[in-house]
Amino acid sequence: MTVRTDLFLFVLALGCASLACRFCGFWIMRFVAITPRVEAALRATPVAVMVGLVVPAALRGGVVELAGIASAGIAMKLTGSDLLAAVIGVGVVAVGRSLQLAG
Repeated sequence: MTVRTDLFLFVLALGCASLACRFCGFWIMRFVAITPRVEAALRATPVAVMVGLVVPAALRGGVVELAGIASAGIAMKLTGSDLLAAVIGVGVVAVGRSLQLAG
């Protein structure tokens, strides 16, 4: 197995950029007063991220992706756990793709 130096450096640079964004976010939040409005925005962020990930998959996806979204929605309704729902949805898509059910 050969290691591509350019690809390794690219991934390393992306990791550093991601880490810098996280650290800067935590640093900036030290200076922000947590008002009810800011708290509501922070609580809504995970939902907004999930919607940003799911909607493109739903629009471009086939039967397998729609089954994954549906199963995640059902799991969320039954368990109330967003993490468990996400794991179940990803699992359904992974199994569907491994069985080559995707068109």
